[in-house]
Amino acid sequence: MATRTITLELDAYEKLRRAKRGGESFTEVVRRAVWVDAPVTGAALRDYFHKGGSRVSERYLDAVEHAAAVDRHPEDPWA
Repeated sequence: MATRTITLELDAYEKLRRAKRGGESFTEVVRRAVWVDAPVTGAALRDYFHKGGSRVSERYLDAVEHAAAVDRHPEDPWA
């Protein structure tokens, strides 16, 4: 198996080290990592749900969208 040596700043190394589980190698930690290219938007999340990604029913999603549409913002959000 081919390998590469990389250089990390100490804070990045510590973050990677803390992510290790049990006897896991750094390679396994990196392979397990989820790399976010862009932040998820509300629209993207809604589309994901509507495409069945969460197995949430259309009826439930419609009810949530209806509640969001008629929900009033409180005059004092800290009350």
